[in-house]
Amino acid sequence: MSHVAQDKKLLARVRRIGGQIASLERTLGAGSPECGDVLQQLAAVRGAINGLMLEVLEGHIRAHIDLDGQRESEIAPVMAVLRSYLK
Repeated sequence: MSHVAQDKKLLARVRRIGGQIASLERTLGAGSPECGDVLQQLAAVRGAINGLMLEVLEGHIRAHIDLDGQRESEIAPVMAVLRSYLK
C-alpha cells in the first residue's frame, strides 16, 4: 500500500490519536475521574480512529480499484456509505 506510506496526513492523524490516548490514560490515572469525562475522551478516540480508517479505505479504493480514474461514479456511492457507517 504505497499510497499509505506516502501520505503524511495519516501519520499526523496517528500522532493525534496517540495524544488522545495519552490524555485518556492521564485522566484514568488521576484518581477518580468523572465517567462523563472518560466517555467523552473515548468517543473522541473512536471518532479519530474511524476518520483514519475512512481515509485509508478511500485511498485504498482509489489506488487499487479506480486504476484508470474512470470509476468516480461507481466509487462515490460506496464512499458515501462508508462515511455514514464510520461516523
